[in-house]
This record gives sequence, C-alpha cells and structure tokens, in this order.
Amino acid sequence: MFSSDYDPENITRILFRDFPTWMLIVFYIVAVIAIGVFLYGVWAQIRKYRRGVRSGAWTPFWPRFRNMVGTVLSHRTVKRRARMAGSMHAWIFYGFTLLFIGTSLITLDQDITGPLGFHFWYGWFYLVFGIVMDVAGVALIVGLLYMMYRRKWLALPKLDYTRPDREPGDPDYDRSGYRREDWAFLWTLIIIAITGFLLEASRVVWLQNEAIVWDVRWHAPVGTAIAYVMMGLGLGPEGGGDLRMGLWWFHGILALTFIALVPYTKVMHIFTTLGSLMARDPEGKRRMPSVDVDAEHIGVSHFSDFTDKYLLQFDACTKCGKCHEACPARAGDYPLSPRDLVLTLRELANDTQWKSAPPAEPVRVIGEGVNMVRPETLWSCRTCAACIEICPVGIEHLPMIVEMRRALVEEGEFDPMLQPTLRSLQKSGNSLGESKRKRPRWTRKLDFEIKDARKEPVDVLWYVGDYASFDPRSQKVTIAFARILNAAGVSFGILYEDEQTAGNDVRRVGEEGLFQALAEANIELLDSCEFKTIVTTDPHTYNTIKNEYPEFGGNYTIEHASMMLERLIREGKIPTPVELDYRVTFHDPCHLGRINGDVEPPRQVMGQLGLDLVELPRNRDNSFCCGAGGGRIWLGDPPDTKKPAELRAAEAAGIGGLDVLVVNCPKCLNMMEDGVKGTGNEDNFRVMELIELVEEAMGLSDDPAPDEDDETASETAASA
Repeated sequence: MFSSDYDPENITRILFRDFPTWMLIVFYIVAVIAIGVFLYGVWAQIRKYRRGVRSGAWTPFWPRFRNMVGTVLSHRTVKRRARMAGSMHAWIFYGFTLLFIGTSLITLDQDITGPLGFHFWYGWFYLVFGIVMDVAGVALIVGLLYMMYRRKWLALPKLDYTRPDREPGDPDYDRSGYRREDWAFLWTLIIIAITGFLLEASRVVWLQNEAIVWDVRWHAPVGTAIAYVMMGLGLGPEGGGDLRMGLWWFHGILALTFIALVPYTKVMHIFTTLGSLMARDPEGKRRMPSVDVDAEHIGVSHFSDFTDKYLLQFDACTKCGKCHEACPARAGDYPLSPRDLVLTLRELANDTQWKSAPPAEPVRVIGEGVNMVRPETLWSCRTCAACIEICPVGIEHLPMIVEMRRALVEEGEFDPMLQPTLRSLQKSGNSLGESKRKRPRWTRKLDFEIKDARKEPVDVLWYVGDYASFDPRSQKVTIAFARILNAAGVSFGILYEDEQTAGNDVRRVGEEGLFQALAEANIELLDSCEFKTIVTTDPHTYNTIKNEYPEFGGNYTIEHASMMLERLIREGKIPTPVELDYRVTFHDPCHLGRINGDVEPPRQVMGQLGLDLVELPRNRDNSFCCGAGGGRIWLGDPPDTKKPAELRAAEAAGIGGLDVLVVNCPKCLNMMEDGVKGTGNEDNFRVMELIELVEEAMGLSDDPAPDEDDETASETAASA
C-alpha cells in the first residue's frame, strides 16, 4: 500500500543513482561484449547442427511446439520416477524463468521504451513485480539447495559419471570435468540469486530515510527482512550505499558472465532441450528410421551422416542418469550406458565440428580412438527402449544405435556370432537354422487341423513366429494357444511353411537390407490371404507388423495374444476359467508393455483367472528387459557380465511365497527360464507363459512330450 500523496511514477526502483558516467559506459560495454559472446556461441552451435543431414524433424511446427510447451510447463518427463527431484527442478525452472523475465522487463523499460518516452515499471505494477521476484528468488534458491544436497549427500551412483565403456588410464576415461561443471552451474546460479537479495536489502538500508522507499519496503519482503538484519548489525545508510555499489557490480558482472557462457556450458540445455522435445519422434521406440538400401552407403559411420536432430540431441543431454539407471546392459556391466554414448558423441562433435570450417576429412564416430563409440558398446544394446522411455528431454538413443549398427553391418564389422544367424535368416527365413518345412510340425500334436490361411479365408491369421514354431519349450505355449482358440470357436489359420520371421530383431541388429526383403516378401504373402485380423504370441512380431510394415504398404489390424484372450474371456467365448490359486508376479515384455503401451491386457487376464498378482519392483513401462532384444538372444555373453534375465529373476525371488513368474513372450520365456536356473531358483517358483495359465484354467493342458525333431530344435535354440 502506498499513500495517494505519492506520484505513482516515483514508486520505482532506483537503478543508477550515484553512478558516474564512466561507470555506465563500462557497464554497457561489458553487457554488449557478453551478448556478443553469447550470440557467437549460439551461431557456432547452429553451424554445427547444420553440418548434419536435414531431418525436417520440427514439422509440423505448431503441434510439436504446443506439445513441447506442455511438456516443459508440466515438467511431467522430469518428474517421472524422481518426483522430488522433478519438483525441485520445476522450482528452479519457474524461479529462473520469472527472474529472467523480470530482468528483461527492467531492460525493456530502462533501455528500449524509456528513451522513447514510455515507462511502465512503476506504481502498482512495480510493487507486484517486487513480490513476484522475491517469491521466484526463494523458489530458485530452495531448488538449487536441494540439488546440491542430492548430489553431495545422497551421492547417487547415476551422477558419478563413471564410464562403463572405458578403463582407468584411457585418455577419455576421466569425466570429473562434468562434476566440476555441474557444481559451477549450481554455485553460480545460487550466488546470483543470493546476491540479488543482498543487493535488494542494501538498497533498503541505503534509502531508509526516503519515505517513498521506506513506505513500500515490504513489496520486497525477503530483501526487507534481510535489511532489518543488516540494520540490527549496525549497518547505516552510508554503509548500505557502499555495500549496494559493490554488490551491484559483483551481481551484474556474474549475471552477464552467466549469459555469455550459456552456449558453451551445461546452461545450453535450457535451449537445446526445447529443440529436442520438439523434434522427438513419438514413434521412435516402435519403428526405426527409414533408409534407402540402394543408397551409396547406409547407416551412420561419420558425423556428416547424423541428422541435425541427433546433433542437437547430443547437446540436450543433461547427464541426469535416468537412462543410465534404466539400461539393462549397463546394469549387467556391459560396456554401454545410453548417457555415456550421447556424451561421447557430444565430446567428439565439440572436438571436431566446432571449428569455423568443416573438417577436411569426414570424422568417423565408430572406432577405438579418443571419444569414439566402440563397436562392443553398440552390440551391447538390447533395443528395449528403456532409455527413450525415461529420457526427460526426448533424446532418441535407440535409433542412433541402430543407425551406427547399420554402418557396421554394411562394412562387415559385426559380431562373428551373428554371421550364422543372418545366413540362416537369408536362407530359411528363421533365426534358428531350421528348414522351412519344419515350421508347422508342432501342429501334428493337435487332435484337430488348423486351417491353411494361404488357401482358405479365415477370421484370424495367426503369425506364429520363430521361437514359437521351433523351440520345444515355446511350442508347448503355441499348442496351448491353438487349443484355446479352437475351444473358443475362433476361425483361425496359419501360413505353414511359408511364414518367415517378421524381422523385428533383424532391423534392430542393423541388417536393413535383409529386413526390407523379409518385410516385402511377408507383406506380399499376407496380401494374398483373406483374413480380418492378425494375432501373434510374439511381441516382437506384433511391434513390427503393427508399426513398421505400414512404411512398406502393409497395413493390418493386429492383436497380441493377451488382448485376444482378455476379450474372449470377457465375452464368454472361453468357458469361465477355474480360478487358479497361485501367487504370481508378471514380467512385462518390452515390445508389448514399454514400447507399445499394452500393459493392461495381460493383467486383466490374470485378474480373470483369479491369480494373486504381486508386481515386480520394476513393471509396466519401467519393466526391466530380459536381455533377448536387439539380436542379443543370438549372441553370447562376455565374461564378467551379468545376464539381465538373472538380474530380473533375482528381483522375482525377492517376492515371498511366489509360485509363478508369468511371462508373455517366447523370447522372455526362453531367457527367464535360464535366468531362474542361473540364480538357483528353479525349485522356488516356476516360469509360465500367460497362455499356459489360461490353458490350465480351462483344463486343456496335457503337457505333450517333445519328439526327436524337437530335441534337435532345442539344441539349436540353446546354442543361439
């Protein structure tokens, strides 16, 4: 409140009183230099991004812009799985943003509109402004103090920046510089905020004898409270004036230095995050980037092969460690951390792409050199998309890895253990090295005949998949599903020996040419058949047909088996199952749950069966990969590593009184049974497919024994 005796235009902050002209000149020279350094850094960054392939990732502009603004303002991605840290980051964000807007308004009034005769920073606007700035400053300081506490006293492993892909002594092993940068960022911001309050307080002390200032002092409550402390300690108006002058210069120079260094330091993420969130592909988890296999070369082997979007995303990484923490390869001590992969590429880009002229020779990104991505790092990836799912700033690690794998495959520099699998896929269309004619042999164990979808119309075309067709353990699930569909009266058929792998892992391993050949052949076959929908028990097949075949003209309605089972039970087409008295937990398949978001159908089926479901600590979109994806099921595990399936089995073993670990994917079944055995838990609980539980509840199970061909296939699958 201020008296009507005062002219509202005089209710404002005194900025430059007692400043000699030379001081003002110096200040504005420093400000112009700081802005110039800032603008040069921005231009250098843009120049770096323009050296990548144009992606067009920011169009359509307005829908992407609106989504980015909603994400930033809500902080929903930052708060995921770290609510307290996310909330404190929001305090920092809103505090900093309001203070930046406030400072910009002062500049606008003082240096732009003021000289033109228009002032607005006075009266009621100024008083409300002061309160808002104080609240923003407190929020900023509280948020920064929490982040300091989190880094120093919580000492989270994901924030120590230890590299899993380098050894001590390697020239690029040490990343302690990042820790110093983090602390410099936090301390600089908090000192700017604190000195802002001290400057405000010293101003009140200095001008305490001016009624127009003293009467409205509580419009700046924090500064005024500090002013009373200063006066209580004996500081008078003259001392307040001297303190104000010193703090003004210290605070101003520090703030201008902060602005100048934005494009060169961690502070840059304020802007690169916005671009990354706008450019993020909402389908990035589900489908890999398209590529012309007839091009001169495919994939990414040099920096000039990366798109501008990825070059920007390297700089958007805030090193928060969420992807590092979620990655199954990193958890198993493999030489891969999604965060460190991105930081490696950032460092190499800054070493080679920052120069005003582009490098004379294309800069390779894969190799054994300093700040290069090593091949074993790329082959460690499970392509489970846990990194993309949790990244708060929209970085797409998985497509980057697949693009680099494509280059390695094209150059013939892939893991030797992949060679027999890829040859088998080219020759027989399956990854287990089996003859095509053996694919439908499991049907001989049924007491009814499955329709041949190549020859007659069916309502449901069942795309069985490799492991479900050849692996003896998975064949039991396949037979169970056939019996369930038959009992439910579903008109269904299969493709018999003409079925080939859908190609999900072929694409993710980097063999794009083979994937496209498989996709085109499979689409041609599917288009020749007459059906209404496709069903599959394999989430990998489900993902590829649903999300990647449309790129090649294959548009089909497809369901995962869990969705069909839930609907058939709910509609009464499956006889009301007997309730099963089991205490179970459920392992979400990555390609069903996290990648496609279909987390509820399996749980609904378990509810319909009356199972006592106890969730694993990591579940739904936070599920922990079994380790099979991205072609890793075809590769051996290096020594001194931990199998993701064993880590997952150990999680399940922590649930007391567990009867069954339920899976819903042929590859998960294969991996998790090995994981349970590897952890010595085979006598504590069983691994069962959801389909087997439905079969048991319906009283259809008779557990057929494998025949001689099955034994051969089992050995092939085990060796794979």
